[in-house]
Amino acid sequence: MKKEVLIVAGAGQISLAIARRVGFGKKIILGNRSLDKGEAMAKLMNEAGFDVTAVKMDLGKKEDILHLVEEAQKYGEITGLVNGAGVSPSQAPIEAILQVDLYGTAVLLEEVGKVIAEGGSGVTISSQSGHRMPALTPEQDELLATTPVDELLSLEMLQPENIRDTLHAYQMAKRCNEKRTMAEAVKWGKRGARINDIAPGIIVTPLAIDEFNGPRGDFYKNMFANCPAGRPGTADEVANVAELLMGPAGAFITGSTILIDGGATASYYYGPLKP
Repeated sequence: MKKEVLIVAGAGQISLAIARRVGFGKKIILGNRSLDKGEAMAKLMNEAGFDVTAVKMDLGKKEDILHLVEEAQKYGEITGLVNGAGVSPSQAPIEAILQVDLYGTAVLLEEVGKVIAEGGSGVTISSQSGHRMPALTPEQDELLATTPVDELLSLEMLQPENIRDTLHAYQMAKRCNEKRTMAEAVKWGKRGARINDIAPGIIVTPLAIDEFNGPRGDFYKNMFANCPAGRPGTADEVANVAELLMGPAGAFITGSTILIDGGATASYYYGPLKP
C-alpha cells in the first residue's frame, strides 16, 4: 500500500525529534552518512510504531541525494522533508563544511522541490550562527539564493582566501541555507508546497557537546548562560516549531527562517553577549 513519504536527512537528535512529531502514519526514509547509525535509529523508531527505512546518504554528494529521493519515491508521494544533516565548525575543515552544509543542503532542497507533492511541506535546519555574521550585500545574498547548485562552490566569496576559519565557513553556509530556502519557497509554491528554515541556538545534542568540548567551548557555554533563557534548548523544542511549520497551522508560512535560540542573538546585539 502506498503511503505519504517523509524524507529525513540526518539521524541526529533534531531530525529524529521532528520525525517523531510529524512522521506517524507515513513512510519515513531516513538518510544518514553512517548506514549503521541510520539503521540503529530506524530500529528504535520502528519499535515505537513508526515505519522507517534507512538509506546511506552523504549530504555532500549529489548522487547520494538523488538516490535518497529515488528510494523515497518507491513508497509513494513525497509529502515532507526534514533536513537536519550537517557538520559543525569543530567537526570538519572549511571545505567539508561548505560541501555538506552549504552545497548539499542546496541540492537537497532543489531535488525534493522537483517532486514534492501538492500540500507538502519541509523544514531545513540552519543555525543562529548565520545571524551573527555581518550583513552581506544584496548582490551577495542573491548569489547565495539563486546561483545554480553546481556553481555555488565557485562563488568568489566562498573561495579559501575569503574564508577566515571554520566558524566563518559555517556562518556562510547557514546564511546560504536561509537565502536558499527563500528562493526555493518560490519554486515549491508552484507545486502547492511550502519550505521553511529553522535556525536553532545551542541545542543539547552530540554535535553541541562536541562544540562544548572544542576550542570555542567556553564561548558557547557563556552564550547559553547569558542569553535571556539562561539555558540551552532541547531537540523537542525545535520539533515544536517544526510541527507548526509543517502542519496546517503553518499553512501561510513559507520561505521563512524561525530563530529559536533562547534570545542569544538578541543578547549578542543588545545585551551582555555584545562583543
